[in-house]
Amino acid sequence: MLRGIFLLRRSELDWYYNDGASHIYPDDWEEYLAPLDEADRAPSADKIAAYHRLLHSPDQDVALRAAKAWSKWERGTSHLINTPEKAADADDPRFAIPFAQIENHYFVNGGFLGEGQLLRDIGRIAGIPGVIVQGRYDVVCPARSAWDLHRAWPSAEFVMVPDAGHSAFEPGIRSALIDATDRYARDR
Repeated sequence: MLRGIFLLRRSELDWYYNDGASHIYPDDWEEYLAPLDEADRAPSADKIAAYHRLLHSPDQDVALRAAKAWSKWERGTSHLINTPEKAADADDPRFAIPFAQIENHYFVNGGFLGEGQLLRDIGRIAGIPGVIVQGRYDVVCPARSAWDLHRAWPSAEFVMVPDAGHSAFEPGIRSALIDATDRYARDR
């Protein structure tokens, strides 16, 4: 079972961390940009690389401010209907710092994969049954990625949840995952 498909393609990274999602969440985007200097806020700037520098700053206050902004961006855009409580852990340094540093480490390195490698190599699991669960309004992992995976792996069942964003805790996503789990338990 896969949910919230992110294939680590440059287009996905650029969409979410470099500008695209800003058109949907302009208020949260401003908070995401706040730790960056003016040059790194430019539309053409690589904000993932800029965050990497900040997250690994020897000044712990700089690193923490960046980690909180990164984590709030992700938490704030993960639900179709967001509330402050859903993003509360983004202010906790015990969550924000490792979360932001680990994610950013993979993203600044392209997931340690070649561009398009996950789709290109999907044939290796073509015979394995699977279920892809995707929220229609997932801004973090746009539906295009899940659809592209489904097209490359047609034996996997594809479930588009019409009223969900990214979080596994969205009611429709949770139901689809439970349904798939129950089916696997019955069919084994």
